[in-house]
Amino acid sequence: MATPVRMLLLLSLWFSASGTSVALVSNPGGVTGNGSDSDVAALLAFKSQLADPFGILSNWTTATSFCDWSGVSCSRRRPRVTSLVLYDVPLKGNISPHLGNLSFLSVLDLPNIGLTGTIPADLGRLRRLQFLVLARNSLSGVIPPTVFDLTQLKLFALGKNSLSVQIPRELQNLQNLRYIDLRVNYLTGPVPDYLFNNTAWIKHLYLANNSLSGAIPVAIGSLPLLKHLDMGYNNFSGPVPESIFNMSKFEIVSLESNWYLNGSIPGKIPQELAQLKKISGLYLDHNQFTGSIPTFVANFSQLTLFLIHANRFTGSVPTAIGSSGTIECFNIGANYLQGSLDFLATLSNCRKIWEVGFDFNYFTGTLPDYVGNFSSSLINFSEVGNKLSGLLPVTLSNLSNLVWLDLSENKLSGTIPGSIMLMDKLTILNLSGNSMFGSIPRQIGQLRNLHTLSLNDNNFSEALPKDLGNLTNLAYLVLSNNQISSAIPASLFHMDNLIILDLSQNSLEGAIPEDIGQLNHIDKIDLSANSLFGRIPDSLGQVQMTAYLNVSHNSLNGSFPSSFDKLINLISLDVSYNDLSGTIPQYLANFAYLSSLNLSFNNLHGPIPEGGIFSNITLKSLTGNPAFCGGVSRLGFMPCQSNNNNNKRHILKFLLPTVIIVVVVITTCLYMMMRKKSKQEDRILSPNRAEVLNNRLISYHDIVRATDNFSESNLLGAGSFGKVFKGQLSNGTMVAIKVLNMQLEQAARSFDSECHALRMARHRNLIKIDTTCSNMDFKALIFPYMPNGSLEMQQYSHDGEQLGCLQRLDIMLDVSMAMEYLHHHHSEVVLHCDLKPSNVLFDQDMVAYVADFAIAKLLCGNDNSVISASMPGTIGYMAPEYGSVGKASRKSDVFSYGIILLELFTGKRPTDPMFVGELSLRKWISRAFPSNVMDVVDNRLLLQDSSCSLHNFLVAVFELGLLCSHELPDQRMTMSDVVVRLTKMKKDYMACMARMQSP
Repeated sequence: MATPVRMLLLLSLWFSASGTSVALVSNPGGVTGNGSDSDVAALLAFKSQLADPFGILSNWTTATSFCDWSGVSCSRRRPRVTSLVLYDVPLKGNISPHLGNLSFLSVLDLPNIGLTGTIPADLGRLRRLQFLVLARNSLSGVIPPTVFDLTQLKLFALGKNSLSVQIPRELQNLQNLRYIDLRVNYLTGPVPDYLFNNTAWIKHLYLANNSLSGAIPVAIGSLPLLKHLDMGYNNFSGPVPESIFNMSKFEIVSLESNWYLNGSIPGKIPQELAQLKKISGLYLDHNQFTGSIPTFVANFSQLTLFLIHANRFTGSVPTAIGSSGTIECFNIGANYLQGSLDFLATLSNCRKIWEVGFDFNYFTGTLPDYVGNFSSSLINFSEVGNKLSGLLPVTLSNLSNLVWLDLSENKLSGTIPGSIMLMDKLTILNLSGNSMFGSIPRQIGQLRNLHTLSLNDNNFSEALPKDLGNLTNLAYLVLSNNQISSAIPASLFHMDNLIILDLSQNSLEGAIPEDIGQLNHIDKIDLSANSLFGRIPDSLGQVQMTAYLNVSHNSLNGSFPSSFDKLINLISLDVSYNDLSGTIPQYLANFAYLSSLNLSFNNLHGPIPEGGIFSNITLKSLTGNPAFCGGVSRLGFMPCQSNNNNNKRHILKFLLPTVIIVVVVITTCLYMMMRKKSKQEDRILSPNRAEVLNNRLISYHDIVRATDNFSESNLLGAGSFGKVFKGQLSNGTMVAIKVLNMQLEQAARSFDSECHALRMARHRNLIKIDTTCSNMDFKALIFPYMPNGSLEMQQYSHDGEQLGCLQRLDIMLDVSMAMEYLHHHHSEVVLHCDLKPSNVLFDQDMVAYVADFAIAKLLCGNDNSVISASMPGTIGYMAPEYGSVGKASRKSDVFSYGIILLELFTGKRPTDPMFVGELSLRKWISRAFPSNVMDVVDNRLLLQDSSCSLHNFLVAVFELGLLCSHELPDQRMTMSDVVVRLTKMKKDYMACMARMQSP
């Protein structure tokens, strides 16, 4: 809740409760007495339990009157604490039971300050307490029964914690309650009728996002002052009691999404709802309501939110709906509604409306011209899956701030009006699944914010406009199943943000442009069923993130390009029905993810490779080629003729002595070089490391000078094998120097392992080694200095930058690309084995670098291969199979990555004290997933990113983190798939933020 709203609510509840109240003022004289001493001791005990990195409580000292301490207020008549208010400040720790000694306390307001642990029973001694607010923290356990002895309580807010219990019977003892907030916890069981026996004063009742079940209590109808009722996202079943709508003061009714845990609210909307003249929000979506939409809804003069989608409503929509002019969000999708769209005429009078949705119903007729009468505030207009026909109205272009236009899966005809090209805020344009024709407007390049363009399954013809290449933000381009002819313009492949390109089932002709290799983030390319000819361009091997490639049913010729061996992320490859020649490349058998391969009806010949995809390939995928041989016997091909072994022996007769001589010479040279270098006391640089040193050498004495003799003031951190110091070289260059502890047996092996791993690393997001210094007693690695520290520091040190959603996403994308490179993009697979936030570093531009390869391992083979690791990683980030039996694989690093992702977006370390017993960070999040993800998100994100997209964005983020951190390695994603998914999430989030920023 925003701060001004909170204060108004607190004040209104306070003054509505009675005609008098205790004045909350500071004590000017600082007078103390025995009671005051007790208050001071209680407050200091509370402070002692909290971390305070920002110094919020810095004036809580004896030098200042305790009545002037931050957040503290005292009575006017005596120096006793009556109010403790700290909200949305970065503290962290447990609630001290000594707060129970503040015997005059009437307000305890501590939301969103990082409280953990349980609620102390001692709070039950605060007999004067009227306001108890502990919402949006990380409290766990049960609500202590003593709290229900606080009979003066008017506001009781424990929402958005991790409390797990049934609703206590003792709650009925609080007869003065005006406000109950227990939402977003783990409450179970029914809501008992007796709860409302003595609580007639309740105005706000929030029980949403729990696991409550049973019927909605009839006794809610006995609350005559109730304004807000929120019971959504539970497991309630049975019809809505008609009596609960007897309260004329109702403003918000929220009963949505009780299907989520197999509950359901069936039946018709009770007629008694018509009495709610002050209703402003009606949330009934995702249930099983039936019948027609009541006509009395049009009489709600203050209605702003009308959400009834995903039910079973039938009939037509009342044409008078929206006549109040107050509706801002209107969604009636996924029902069984029918008739015309006449109701839009009245609805368009709502000048603040921003969403109109009536997807997946049975509406007929045309899209009327008066849709252009909607306010410029409209950003989302969606009517997918109806039976609308006719032309698109030119007046659509009046909706100048529209971001999302989805009219797919209807029977619309005609051409795309050129005026739509003026809607430059559009990010989603979906007209697929209609009967539209004509050309794609040449001016489409003006829609520079487009993220998704879907025109598939229509009758569009003529040429692809060259201006498509101007859509540099486009991620999804789907034009399949049309009649588009012409060559593919090279500009199409300059959109390096494309994730999906589908031009299949058209009449495209000519060669595939070489520019196709510029699609750096592409996941799917489908050019099938066209009239393309020529060779497959060699540049196609550059699109290494591609998972799905289909060029079937064309006239392509030549052999497989040699560059295809780089497409190691392919899941599906279809080149059938072409004129390809040559043999099947052996490397296809080595593609670990390739699960679908179709080579049929070409001119291929020669042996069928063994292993990989070819172990399970069917004859259907190979048929129609002239001269295949070999392969598994079930395919029925003739064995391949063997090579001439005599020729081999003849060649070996002359080649073998030569090879032996060369090996002996090289070995002798290496031995002499090693002997020479072993005499150097100050440094030893191996030939293998020379590649990474850039001809820069550094001595032990240089390092001593750079670090001021390893001064503690230059210490950046310490790890398993040594310390890292900041240093300045004689030329002024700032560096980070990792000095190994040579008294540890494993330090030398760590040095060699890290040098080898870093020697191979050639990636933007991997830390690069500048040089080394090594002798018998001293070994150090020198890296570029990272001025913005580590992810650990940025996340938990309040001196660091507060990271927003997009920044956190960029960080994880950087890390995923680095790990993808290590796992998939060079000859030796590198396992990091100790991926954690302190090993993610930032340069001056906050670009993330993966560091610390001290226990890096090399892995040969596929994802099923494992290695034994004698040195474990870090508790909390180790995969189960790594920590228990010391076996590491690529999927072990993926697990660590998933934990970091979950940690970054919750603000909770996997070793947080709240995770005890069987509860872990992953289990905590999985319990909240997907409906309650807002309960586990880092509260700092709630303050920074309050957009409509945040919930959906977090669902996608946490889903990815949960998949990566699955207990079973086989169920985890690959880093290549992670990169693809994160790239899409970033595009989706940026598109939604663009919508929110539209005026």
